[in-house]
Amino acid sequence: MIGAGPAGEVVAGRCADAGLAVAVVERERVGGECSFWGCIPSKTLIRPGELLAAARVTPGAAAAVTGGADAAGAFARRDEMVGDYSDEGQVPWLRDKGIQLVRGVGRLVGERRVAVRGPGGAERTLVAARAVVLATGTRATLPPIPGLAEAEAWDNRAATGARAVPRRLAVLGGGAVGAELAQAFRRLGSEEVTVVEGGPRLLAREEPFAGDEVRAAFEAEGITVLTGRRAVSVRREGAPHGGGAPGSGSMPWAEPGSRPAQAAGGPSRGPVVLGLDDAGSPDRIVADELLVAVGRTAASADLGLSAVGLPDRGFVEVDTRMRVTGVAGDWLYAVGDLNGRALLTHVAKYQARVAADVISGRADPAGRPATDRVDPGAVPRVTFTDPQVSAVGRTERAAREAGLDVRAVAVPTASVAGSSVRGTDAVGTSQIVVDVARRVLVGATFVGHDTQEMVHAAAIAITGAVPLEDLWHAVPSFPTVSEVWLRLLEAYGL
Repeated sequence: MIGAGPAGEVVAGRCADAGLAVAVVERERVGGECSFWGCIPSKTLIRPGELLAAARVTPGAAAAVTGGADAAGAFARRDEMVGDYSDEGQVPWLRDKGIQLVRGVGRLVGERRVAVRGPGGAERTLVAARAVVLATGTRATLPPIPGLAEAEAWDNRAATGARAVPRRLAVLGGGAVGAELAQAFRRLGSEEVTVVEGGPRLLAREEPFAGDEVRAAFEAEGITVLTGRRAVSVRREGAPHGGGAPGSGSMPWAEPGSRPAQAAGGPSRGPVVLGLDDAGSPDRIVADELLVAVGRTAASADLGLSAVGLPDRGFVEVDTRMRVTGVAGDWLYAVGDLNGRALLTHVAKYQARVAADVISGRADPAGRPATDRVDPGAVPRVTFTDPQVSAVGRTERAAREAGLDVRAVAVPTASVAGSSVRGTDAVGTSQIVVDVARRVLVGATFVGHDTQEMVHAAAIAITGAVPLEDLWHAVPSFPTVSEVWLRLLEAYGL
């Protein structure tokens, strides 16, 4: 196993439980990107501002809010949640299951053979009797913008590991990472936050109304959103030549307790100037820090893929059993973000269960070999902005592009009492996309406060192809936001 992030951990644990001897090679920290630089620290930084915003619109609680978020307290809690960037708390479970942890940089050197270079430069070779699993994930993409590599911009690692709140923050990219962190830092105390998105709206992969409603919320709290604009140059005043953005290259060896490279946002760093195209005004943005959040790149460049006849970089293609295509013998697997199917932790863990069951020979309850049955177009996802955007399945446009005859119906999320009792600013839209011929859902989107717990019900309805008539008899509790299901089905005509 190369990589001990969420996917690698699940494969290792499940294979060990099946009685296999397992070795895990990890170059940084057991727990991976999600635990130390992604989901966990980002949601921890989001939480204080989220709670304060909720209190401000709740009569009886609003009067108690007399100040802003305590950024220092938020950073301290973040450090606690990531174990102060040490994986000592993550390692014991490997030992308890008899899994061998090999710290170092692993690469393929032949069939079932992995060479590992340790922190001191010494190299050893591991030989697998049954399978090798690649689970190295992705890294932040650094677009080829003149001056960006020298500007020491933030990526997700530097942003989630920040030690101070920049007074002015520019965010390049209006997807989930960019949007979440833009609002988080605004609520933690950044005076100026500007999001630059090349597309026509925020959250381009979601329903258009979702991006529009998040933009309205951003602008209401002082975040500037520039859509249809592209960066053409970047310059950090006073920056030394030859510097690189944190995380822009291959990940270096890091001792388990060491802190990640990160920009502090302090006075020693000069301001960064982001030059924009001539599609509108302004023509440039001056900020103390620039967060680049334009996508992810497969962490495969130094995996030794060419040793087994594969391209040296890019996402690694797999079949429905997570076996790497183009490699004979059914011994090489790739799970999680590395295979590019869906860059989400929960999907990575699902794929890991599939791969582990195939490798160990464990059958599913129906007696068939384990296979990935998740339609990439039916994956649940949550963007933890305020309002939240929780969605699963296809958007209306994507469904039509897939050749489906669909009908979409939408209602205000605030149309139910459960939304109103949460505060005076109940916002958002809820929508379902229905396959007309089969009368089943193929997509659902919920925008509003705390909608993340609603999306799994929609995932079950889509995965199980539950007919609308049966959904009508699934009675939601009162007064909960889930009553919006009744409003949606009524709008459809039931």
